[in-house]
Amino acid sequence: MNASPFLLLAAALLPAVVLMFFILRRDREHPEPIGQLVKAFFCGVASVFVSLLFSTPFVYSGILPNGYTDALSATIYSFGAAAIPEETAKLIMLWLFLRKNKEFDEHLDGVVYAVCIGLGFAAFENITYLFEAGEDWFGTAIARGLLAVPGHFFFAVLMGYYYSLVHFGHDNWRNRVFVLAAPVLAHGIYDALCMTTEVAPLFQGLLTIALLLFCNELRKLGTRHIRELVEADKIYNHFS
Repeated sequence: MNASPFLLLAAALLPAVVLMFFILRRDREHPEPIGQLVKAFFCGVASVFVSLLFSTPFVYSGILPNGYTDALSATIYSFGAAAIPEETAKLIMLWLFLRKNKEFDEHLDGVVYAVCIGLGFAAFENITYLFEAGEDWFGTAIARGLLAVPGHFFFAVLMGYYYSLVHFGHDNWRNRVFVLAAPVLAHGIYDALCMTTEVAPLFQGLLTIALLLFCNELRKLGTRHIRELVEADKIYNHFS
């Protein structure tokens, strides 16, 4: 049964809203202005179109595969057409948003704004998937709400974590590289596992387990990074 547009929109946005509240609760001691959070969210929406500017020419020129039929093409597509252009677009929007932003005055702020951008991207992407799913919209909403949207959340945590490290005095080559490399690697592995599951039915069970284990490790890493920045801000604010 097809759902109403309102129900589809609500189902698409709900995971992003829940995760937004999660990160804002961690920032409740010195919360960011609502206007800045909204702007960052719509920067994330804009990053969808920026990413297409990067990926579309490579797909239509044949440099990247226009789809995938096996594990190799799924991996190439995951990194080349999804992870690299999408995370690059998000980083560009994060840099443009934060480069002269006076509200970026705590370590956790880098994660908060990166998450807003990441969830803006994820919310827009989720809307398109659910509206295209037809009668399968509910299963799509559940799967993406439990995996894809939280994935974008934790990709953003990685980006914001290293962005804050660089901004607040840990400006070395490793952290500069990891600002983009960490979310690209996490995103690429996630997508490769998802897409390979679709084209390798004989290994579907093992790949699904690998995907769930990877998502759990990503969750633990992201949560640890958030805690580190919260503690860093306690020290930073105490001596500032």
